[in-house]
Amino acid sequence: MDEQSTDSAFAGVSRLRGRVFAALAKGASWLGILVLAWLLFMVVVDAFGLPAASVGWYLGAAVGFGVPLLAYGAYIRRTRPELGWIAVRSTIIPPGGLVLAGALFILFLVFEPVHWLTYYTVAVLPAVAVYGHFASREDTRAPLFATAVGVIGLVLGVFVDAALPVKPNPWVSLVWVLVVPAGAIIAWREATGDRRRQATIVGLTALGGVLASFVGPATVGVTPDTSVILYVAAVLPVGWYYGHVLAADRSAWPGLLAPVVAVLAIGLGITLGDLIGATGPDPVLDWQFLTSAPSTIPEDAGLFPAMVGSVFIITIVALVSFVVGVGAAIYLEEYAPQTGLGGTITRIIRVNISNLAGVPSVVYGLLGLGLFVNLIGMGMGIVLVAGLTLSLLILPIVIISAQEAIRSVPEEVREASYGMGATRWQTIRNVVLPRAVPGVLTGTILALSRAIGETAPLLMIGAATTVFRPPTGFASQVSAMPLQVFYWSFHQKSAFRELIAPAGVVTLLVVMLSMNVLAIYLRNRYEQQT
Repeated sequence: MDEQSTDSAFAGVSRLRGRVFAALAKGASWLGILVLAWLLFMVVVDAFGLPAASVGWYLGAAVGFGVPLLAYGAYIRRTRPELGWIAVRSTIIPPGGLVLAGALFILFLVFEPVHWLTYYTVAVLPAVAVYGHFASREDTRAPLFATAVGVIGLVLGVFVDAALPVKPNPWVSLVWVLVVPAGAIIAWREATGDRRRQATIVGLTALGGVLASFVGPATVGVTPDTSVILYVAAVLPVGWYYGHVLAADRSAWPGLLAPVVAVLAIGLGITLGDLIGATGPDPVLDWQFLTSAPSTIPEDAGLFPAMVGSVFIITIVALVSFVVGVGAAIYLEEYAPQTGLGGTITRIIRVNISNLAGVPSVVYGLLGLGLFVNLIGMGMGIVLVAGLTLSLLILPIVIISAQEAIRSVPEEVREASYGMGATRWQTIRNVVLPRAVPGVLTGTILALSRAIGETAPLLMIGAATTVFRPPTGFASQVSAMPLQVFYWSFHQKSAFRELIAPAGVVTLLVVMLSMNVLAIYLRNRYEQQT
């Protein structure tokens, strides 16, 4: 369309209609946001028992919580506004570390640390060493050799794990597989090229892990392995960030006081609320709820087996959907014929993948039931069938998002790579994929966020709405967080419907929002690198 025809086409568009359409679109968007916010607010109110608190408690809590935070914020804004992001980061890192510690706790509760020790020592470490050796010589075969060594190590690990005569204590295994690698990462980031300083950092980090295994049980009463997990997930990141900030600018210490002020504000708010008000909130969502099994008594009900089941399922979904989805997208965009009969078949495949993304989830449940249970003979309601069925559900979304990300890489970049003598695979691996990673990761994680909240496919494959023990393997019976919430929402006792189910909803939403935040972080990080 030439310039003249374009101008004539836009001349026929009514400005009034455009403004009305924009106003309607904006109004509909805000209406949806407000309705969703109201629903979330009502769920949070029920989950934390906020109606039980008196007006005096809220008044005291608002004064005690708000005054210190406002005073600290005003001080930073007036004296050192450049410390604002340091204050925000130092406040986010501790609770983020505790969330990570909870995830690691569940992971090592399901898979014993001694198994991690075996496979880490036999497979991961040799593969990393081989990769580092060839990468230091700029040998492009480094990933291939590292993958081969890793696969051989995994096979050997099966025999080594079975033949171990003595099983080390869990905290020893955790120090080896978690603390030492964390120390190596810190040393690599903070002391590049200084071998003596790197060794010192790794040694001190490992020594801290050993001390944590003794200090935690003696002071807080937790087990040694839990203490090591808390050390590597919560204490070590805080110490690293604080040391990094102070090494760059010692006068930035006021920004690092933000978490201390936040803790004091919370404590002061609760104290003033209890002093002024008659009654406080009666939260259902607490530590007991997160670490207990379901019960027929509302006060004893918990979500722990369903949380572990969701972790199992989403692990399988992530592995299968990412490998198969990204591989299919690479083939369709880079290798599949685009012209002739082959091109017609490629277009038919693309159209069908797009259509599959809109198929209702219950249909995928029927597909999983027919394919994995009836045809292949896997058990009903087990972890593996649940993970594979949800993988089928999000696979079209992963493929489409990966295709769009790969397609967005400029063709001139590919031509420049070919012009330098690179092969097609070298161009894809070294030029296309690094630039497509932000889009691929964002689409995959958002698809996983959908999968973790699905209920209908799991019901169709026979997954139980309630289990009282977490799964211990891929053939175990499993439940998931949305299934447990679904069961509570129709329970005959009103306490389950009005209090316990909202607490489960809030837990599920926190997990989903955390995954979305992770997607945004990864996208921004890789966009900056590319």
